[in-house]
Amino acid sequence: MKKLKYIFLLAALFTLAACQRSQEERSGILKVYNWADYIDEDVLAEFPEWYKEQTGEDIEIIYQVFDINEVMLTKIERGHEDFDVVCPSEYIIERMMRKDMLLPINRDFGVTPDYIPNLSPYIQDELNKMSQGEKKVTDYAVAYMWGTAGTLYNTGLVTEEEALECANLWNPKFANKILMKDSYRDCYGLAIIYANKERLAKGEVTVEQLMNDNSQEAIAMAEEYLKSLKPNIAGWEADFGKEMMTKGKVWMNFTWSGDAVWAIEEAAEVGVELDYVVPVEGSNVWFDGWVIPKYARNVKAASYFINYMCRPDIAIRNMDAIGYVSAVATPEILEAKIDSTLENYSDLSYFFGPEADSVQVDPVQYPDQEVIKRCAVIRDFTNKEDLAKVLEMWSRVKGDNLNSGIVLLIFAVFGGLFVWLVVSKVKKYRRKMHRKYRRRRR
Repeated sequence: MKKLKYIFLLAALFTLAACQRSQEERSGILKVYNWADYIDEDVLAEFPEWYKEQTGEDIEIIYQVFDINEVMLTKIERGHEDFDVVCPSEYIIERMMRKDMLLPINRDFGVTPDYIPNLSPYIQDELNKMSQGEKKVTDYAVAYMWGTAGTLYNTGLVTEEEALECANLWNPKFANKILMKDSYRDCYGLAIIYANKERLAKGEVTVEQLMNDNSQEAIAMAEEYLKSLKPNIAGWEADFGKEMMTKGKVWMNFTWSGDAVWAIEEAAEVGVELDYVVPVEGSNVWFDGWVIPKYARNVKAASYFINYMCRPDIAIRNMDAIGYVSAVATPEILEAKIDSTLENYSDLSYFFGPEADSVQVDPVQYPDQEVIKRCAVIRDFTNKEDLAKVLEMWSRVKGDNLNSGIVLLIFAVFGGLFVWLVVSKVKKYRRKMHRKYRRRRR
């Protein structure tokens, strides 16, 4: 009996030692889960050296990417993946907060400055609209990049006035000449805004109220309008819009401002002029942010990484590398983004402060305050039933995306294939019977 006790004691000690070694090994690793092509690679590579300077500790980064919010969320929620820091979009941040899936960010950085206050108050206020009870979102999430959803258009084929009115996306003039971002949230928001444009004009309802109306009536209305838009849709794009725009295959693309920046620059290199506007009726503002999931095993390094991302020089480098706009709003960034060759002046006081009420900055990246006033954030669905209904609607809209000519072609192809298979079977059967008959005669 004593030997058995010793065996259990030794096993427990070995297990404890193994766990201790595992934890020590894990303290030297930071697991980052981010969108693809969403960070300057040199910024990422330089973090271990900076972390060593700040803490005296070595760190190795394990970096993985995702392309769908829900995939990332499933890995953490169901798979209990131990990522230390991830970068979800605003509605997933809200969902993770509601499900108690996040750890607070430890801002005790010792001798290292706290760079998180560099974030724009506008972005902080938008984040905190998603707070859950006494839990403020800004204690659990730090915004990274942000932007708008709007219309990218070929200036040689579409006028600015046409691009500004979302009603023109439904104009038969643009049949098969429009791309839509493959995002049920953005498309839902656009459809519900267009369906209620007259109520918006009269001030009877706000963009925020419309885009966050998940009633059965609103879902049915969005489905009706999205289906009526389909004759104009050349495709639901995830990342091929820039090429089709530069080649003139499509004339407009309802997309994200960050994608528009890259498309405009690439098109200019081949002599095609593109521009981007936010519809006058309204649209959505979106942002992605850094959070620490509750299964993280290196909270310290994760907090330092998030702080590092808020340094103005790091924010500028990331913006230059990926084309999106940082949530950091310091004088250094404003100075870096001012372009005296631009003719237009924008009021960015909402983002940078009163000193930025009239500055020459790219309006695609930094929309004027009047543009922001007609935009709002699309919140997360409050229950699974509403989300399921919207996803079912989205499936019906996209699943019925074939015009009659394509449908007839598909039926013709499959019909021909069926006939070929039947004929082949018949011929094979006849050859088989013929061989049997010959054998009998022999």
